[in-house]
Formats: sequence, structure tokens, C-alpha cells
Amino acid sequence: MPVEPGDPFAAFEALRIERREGGVLAIVLEGPGLNALGPRAHTELAEVWVVADRDPAVRAVLLSGAGEAFSSGGSFDLIEGMIEDPAERTRVLAEARDLVRNLLDCAKPVVSAIRGPAVGAGLVAGLLADVSVVGRSARLLDGHTRLGVAAGDHAALCWPLLVGMAKAKYHLLTSAPLSGEEAERIGLVSLCVDDDVVEARAGEIAARLAAGPLDALRFTKQTLNHWYRTAWPIFDASLAYEFYGFGGPDAREGLAAHREKRRPHFG
Repeated sequence: MPVEPGDPFAAFEALRIERREGGVLAIVLEGPGLNALGPRAHTELAEVWVVADRDPAVRAVLLSGAGEAFSSGGSFDLIEGMIEDPAERTRVLAEARDLVRNLLDCAKPVVSAIRGPAVGAGLVAGLLADVSVVGRSARLLDGHTRLGVAAGDHAALCWPLLVGMAKAKYHLLTSAPLSGEEAERIGLVSLCVDDDVVEARAGEIAARLAAGPLDALRFTKQTLNHWYRTAWPIFDASLAYEFYGFGGPDAREGLAAHREKRRPHFG
């Protein structure tokens, strides 16, 4: 059911949040442009994991996208703000770091249900979920280099660990997309299922985890996520290089090419 006034999640306006039976918290990415994340949604996606972690009624989290898409990543307005305003660039950099840290530190199991396009900050949350369920025809893309900036966010942190360095370099340098089936084949996601059962399968897993031994699950997650924490300096460097790029001409050209639906012409 939707959260009620006075609920700690009622303050989240850009995310659709529902409490389900058994302690499952459903977070739905919802908005124009295939659930693109505007400035408010980006802020809330970084902060919601802290609130979920502190809420004793939440035993597991289910993350999905509304309609036929998971998320197309940061909106044009968000990207333009980072390009034009150094203060905004610094603010979003801190949020991008918080998104990864807060997801890793959230003690509650997180399950993602990925259908359709999954790009940028949306893909960060989808892949850093503890269990990722993806549709066969989903389209996963880390498009940073196509935008003209370094592959920051989560990519340098987790892609080499999940799929190996050769595959990570291929997809991160070329911005080549992956189908859900290919993502499962190389180990980028946990499970690949038919498109029409993605949410149902992910919901079943979230319900199963919510009914499990919370301490055993939280400490298993905490321990496994140390693999990511040991690589934190790599992540921090990639994030700094990414946001350095938003101040340069390639990012301007990349954004213009996206808006005009053409190939970018980098200098």
C-alpha cells in the first residue's frame, strides 16, 4: 500500500514507495523519459537506503521501474546542470558517492527488477542490488564514454569483479549495450527471466528474503560487500575523473548529440 502521511518515506516525492506485506518495501523509479532521474529523484535515490536501513519494519527492498523501462539514467536537466554549474557538479558528485555507499551499507537485502533500458544512475542501483533479476530483452548500458565522460558511478568498482577485466573494458570503453540474456551469461546480473515475469520473480525473492533470518542475511551482505569496499579508492578515482569530464567540451558535445539523436563528434 502507498505510504501514509507521517511515514518517514512520505517525504520522498520523486520515487513511488509502497509498503507491502511481510516487510517488503517497494521503490519504483517513475518519471518522464523512460524514468529518467531528475535532480530531485537523484537526491532521493541516494538517500532512501539510509531511511530503509533505519526502519525496523523494512526487512527487504524491491527496486523496479514503472512501465516498460527500469531507468534511462540522469535526465538532460540533471546533466546540463552539472555541465553549466560547478557547484551543482560538486553537489551531484557527493550524491553519486552517497548512492553507492548507502546501498552497500544498507543492511536490508535489496532485489532489483530490471526490464527495458537500464542506464546511468538507475543501472548503479540495479546492479548493486544484492540480487538482480533482469528481463531477457532488457538493455543494460553504461553510457558514460558515449556521453563524453569517464565511466564513474559504479562501473570501475563492480564490473571487473562481476564480469572480469576484458568484458568490463569492452563494455565500458565502447558503451556497447547488453541484453538481459547476455548480462546473465557473463555474470553481470543474478538471474534472467522472461520479460513478463520479472517483477513477479523479483517480488518472490524479496518476500523470501524478508521472511529470512535478518541478522544472518545482513552480516552475509556486510561481509561480501567488503569486496567492493576494498576497491573504494578505485571507485573514488573513477568518480572524480567522471565529474572532471563534465566541465569539458566532450560532455557538452555528448549531451547535444543525445538531445539531437545523432552520433557525437568528439575533438
